[in-house]
Amino acid sequence: QVQLVESGGGLVQPGGSPRLSCATSVTTFTLNVMGWYRPAPGKQRELVATVTTGCSTNYANAAKGRFTISGDIAKNTVSLQMTSLEPGDTAVYYCWARRSILPRAEFWGQGTQVTVSS
Repeated sequence: QVQLVESGGGLVQPGGSPRLSCATSVTTFTLNVMGWYRPAPGKQRELVATVTTGCSTNYANAAKGRFTISGDIAKNTVSLQMTSLEPGDTAVYYCWARRSILPRAEFWGQGTQVTVSS
């Protein structure tokens, strides 16, 4: 089975630059996309950033220019470098992965808490 394990969250000062990391418990399962999601005020869980095996990236507007996603999808790892954090970035960040080839599947991590406060 595939299990996503996140790390790197915690209490950070405004303007801080934490780095979130995610990796699978096994590396023998082919994934095609990995990324990060978070709950948004008054909304369901929303995309923060994703990256594909072809290194195509997708960012939420709030993340553009501040966050950078990177990883090695073939090795089932992904990270999110966060900079210039604001109180509005406080959330549980969830690692997400998708297998687009058959058999298709999606996976979610348990989440890592990021709290931005002075």
